[in-house]
Amino acid sequence: MTKNPLLSVENLSIAFGDTLVVKEISFDVQPGQTFALVGESGSGKSVSALSILKLLPYPFASHPQGKILFDNHDLLKSNDKEIRQVRGKRISMVFQEPMTSLNPLHTVEKQIREVFELHSGTSSHTQILDLLKLVQLKDPEQKCQAYPHQLSGGERQRVMIAMALAGQPDLLIADEPTTALDVTTQAEILKLLSDLQKKFGMALLLITHDLGIVRKMAQEVAVMEKGVIVEAGAVKDIFIKPSHPYTQRLLSSEPQGTADPLPKESSILMEVQNLSVHFPLKKGLFRRTAGYTKAVNEISLSLRHAETLGIVGESGSGKTTLALAILRLIASQGEISLEGHRLDKLSSTEIRPLRKKMQIVFQDPFSSLSPRMTIEEIIGEGLEVHFPELETSGRTERIMTVLREVGLEESMKTRYPHEFSGGQRQRISIARALILKPKLLILDEPTSALDRAVQADILQLLKKLQKEHALSYLFISHDLKIVRAISHQVIVLKEGNVVESGACQEIFRNPQHPYTQRLLKAAFDMET
Repeated sequence: MTKNPLLSVENLSIAFGDTLVVKEISFDVQPGQTFALVGESGSGKSVSALSILKLLPYPFASHPQGKILFDNHDLLKSNDKEIRQVRGKRISMVFQEPMTSLNPLHTVEKQIREVFELHSGTSSHTQILDLLKLVQLKDPEQKCQAYPHQLSGGERQRVMIAMALAGQPDLLIADEPTTALDVTTQAEILKLLSDLQKKFGMALLLITHDLGIVRKMAQEVAVMEKGVIVEAGAVKDIFIKPSHPYTQRLLSSEPQGTADPLPKESSILMEVQNLSVHFPLKKGLFRRTAGYTKAVNEISLSLRHAETLGIVGESGSGKTTLALAILRLIASQGEISLEGHRLDKLSSTEIRPLRKKMQIVFQDPFSSLSPRMTIEEIIGEGLEVHFPELETSGRTERIMTVLREVGLEESMKTRYPHEFSGGQRQRISIARALILKPKLLILDEPTSALDRAVQADILQLLKKLQKEHALSYLFISHDLKIVRAISHQVIVLKEGNVVESGACQEIFRNPQHPYTQRLLKAAFDMET
């Protein structure tokens, strides 16, 4: 082991106002090493990483004590000019959500050019193309002129990595670099980071809550809980024999079990026959239709009462489009029947009374909950639309009941979404859907942004609610471990087509299609 670490964090404490959020943490990152900082949301790992580059909201944020030594120079004592010489050049950062980190008004080329010019004073189109080729972005010449919203999640993450590499850093900080990506894209991004690390000999500080990534990528790990490092050491040692109860809980939080058996008398709730969604491609000055993108192509499925149908596939495979078509929120062709009602034959006015039987829980609860409404107003909003005759006392009673059902306290009703954790906000989203007593609940990536321990809690909640209310779930997810733990049946989508379908455990045990095999390999290679 090298005696002189590249980065040394010594007894670092971080405060927001008068509140101490990180308490006397210490760790070293050696040159060329991958060091992982893991823990649940709120554990302090991201603010610790942001402190390295002095990116916290100063002066509200402060460091009551500690040092951050980079090449034996204390970054906390650096002035603005000195930290700019380090930031982006010797230490770069890849942030958790590239869509919010990239400028929506500038092309990819302009954003990368800005980094080159800032750190080296010059840039060229060839340099930018070479960098995009280095991060294995397909069709770099075309993608150079694209804006962030025109790229997929994996492509945006590659652009972020390219920008971070423009200064040829000695240390790359990657903050949850694969959280919202599907399993194959996640595997590609992790391999890319590993390959680039070897190519440039740079150190990697990996911030994550995914222990599978830590097992695959890192040599050393520090586990954080409530602002304190509770355990640290070699990855192989900690994964084999964790000593701290918190680490043990994290390691045991992987999705477990299988779906509860279906009731014998379970009848068909919903049937879909030959459902297609084709988006027109407009070209020319007069925007004439030049063709169609087949987002969903002649899909058929059925769902029983109290059954969970898992829908899996990579980003762009048509999972969410299929769900929106079933809810009649986008135009489609084909038959959709709910308890004998042909939804595809109904007008928007005719379908309105049936909407309370079909509800959806979205991927990101923070963006789907109004920041200006209290929890009571958010959960009760659907009652005003579908049960206008309900008196105030009855409305309040139903809100309190559903809060208890999803594991929230009644006293929380007067609070706002920003006052809750990610897991609590997802419980609020489930309560908002549940209060209408639906028969069908569509869950669109409901756990993708949550820690493993919180995911396990939400999974248990969904199973409990399904058993109590005979709910049927369409469960859309790229996390195959969670799909395996909750689904009775699974359909695998690729480019809008079903390539494989059947009983969940059979597909996981014996996948037939090469695409399904590739998805499962990408997901479960993390365990080895």
